[in-house]
Amino acid sequence: MVLEMTTSYLQDSVHLLQYYKRLAERSMEQCPDAGLFATLDAESNSIAIIVKHMAGNMRSRWTNFLTTDGEKPDRDRDSEFEEPVQTRNELSVMWEQGWHCVFDTLAGLTDSDMDRIVAIRGERHSVMQAVHRQVSHYSYHVGQIVFLAKHFAADAGAWKALTVPRNQSDQFTADVLTGRKSQR
Repeated sequence: MVLEMTTSYLQDSVHLLQYYKRLAERSMEQCPDAGLFATLDAESNSIAIIVKHMAGNMRSRWTNFLTTDGEKPDRDRDSEFEEPVQTRNELSVMWEQGWHCVFDTLAGLTDSDMDRIVAIRGERHSVMQAVHRQVSHYSYHVGQIVFLAKHFAADAGAWKALTVPRNQSDQFTADVLTGRKSQR
């Protein structure tokens, strides 16, 4: 991740969300199709279920963000953890639709909106708190996606590091300092 110096909370949040979105995508690209729908045990979620949950959350939280509660009455959160889509393509479409809600809404905000008040499940949040809540939530689930994708891709011998490769920290740092690597 290349850090772009900013004093804008909103700009930094968008940058972080783009980074986490790409981490998950790079993970899912490496994951075999079967791994997208597999679980590690009866209490675990598959990548497909996590994506379905994230997309449902994104639609609910970011649709009419400033004017309606972030928990929409038509959202059935419990169903997000059941019956995922069945193909990589359907998963990709769902993923992109969710992120479209996020980035379209954020594009319409300014730093002066950060102290406005919005509701999530009836609780008052500043816009900044609501954005922070979602950055944290999505990064949590992206970590789960990365973990699962790495597990299933490694089984297939296909995993390539998303950030600094194991046992290459010194070389990676030297490359960055000399300008040989711009970002991963």
